[in-house]
Amino acid sequence: MAAVDPEATSFPYPFPVQFLPLTVERQAVRIAFMDVPPSGHANGRTVVLLHGKNFSGAYWEPTIRVLTAEGFRVVVPDQIGFGKSTKPAAFQFSFQVLAEATRALLDSLHVERTSIVGHSMGGMLATRFALMFPERVEKLVLVNPLGLEDWKTVVPYRSIDAAYAEELRATPDSIRDYQRTSYYAGHWEPAYEKLIALHAGWTLHPEYPRVAWCAALTSDMIFTQPVLYEFPLLHVPTLLIIGQRDRTAIGRGWASKDVAATLGDYPTLGRKAAAAIPGAKLVEIEGVGHLPQVEAFPRYRDALLAFLR
Repeated sequence: MAAVDPEATSFPYPFPVQFLPLTVERQAVRIAFMDVPPSGHANGRTVVLLHGKNFSGAYWEPTIRVLTAEGFRVVVPDQIGFGKSTKPAAFQFSFQVLAEATRALLDSLHVERTSIVGHSMGGMLATRFALMFPERVEKLVLVNPLGLEDWKTVVPYRSIDAAYAEELRATPDSIRDYQRTSYYAGHWEPAYEKLIALHAGWTLHPEYPRVAWCAALTSDMIFTQPVLYEFPLLHVPTLLIIGQRDRTAIGRGWASKDVAATLGDYPTLGRKAAAAIPGAKLVEIEGVGHLPQVEAFPRYRDALLAFLR
């Protein structure tokens, strides 16, 4: 496995990558993004794909190919602190800041309205974007989003310094073991190696502490900024795609045993979220964990396309 620098300059993405320079919080940053035109007959619509915390825009490749074949233009940003985008040394991460940066990207591309698809942490960001800029959102799709429960009310707070120390201990093996256990119920396929190559490669680079610091800051953002309380305020057509085996929960590792056992109950959390979001549609996919778009792509694809069409 090759070492990867913090901005992943040598790491291959499935489509050409462009950069948008911005000044955010008094510093110059660059947002990396893919802007992929339709491969089939253009339908005049755009979809934005928002990645999870342990991923970059590159893992959306199968979804991009399906959507572009259906005539959609697809925009896939790496958020600040992720993928090929800038890893700032000092930054106050919030979903509001990331939503504003995403809006700036869409403004630069002259995209007025779009459907938003967010997975995991990206589901939290997609929700925040739809709350802040509802006039820009045609449809909202949340794929096993985080933020469906408020961990900080039941789990002791862990400092950013402690999170940083844990990130520094990451290795390719520990990343693989975490995803095997947390995402795939102990199973591992050779194809999954591609999904960890970027993050595993970072741990082998001498500048990895820059990446680890951003990872600690964004973990704190996820832990302290749940979105579930504002679900009733969403007024855009919304689809939830929920893998029923998922038990992802930030904070389980340092929660008490009794509390840890109650966290990340995605079947229950998905139904509660669907009930809270006005008019939301819920698609439950049995026997699938945190990444339906990996483990059950045909079922995920069919649900996504039926909703977006």
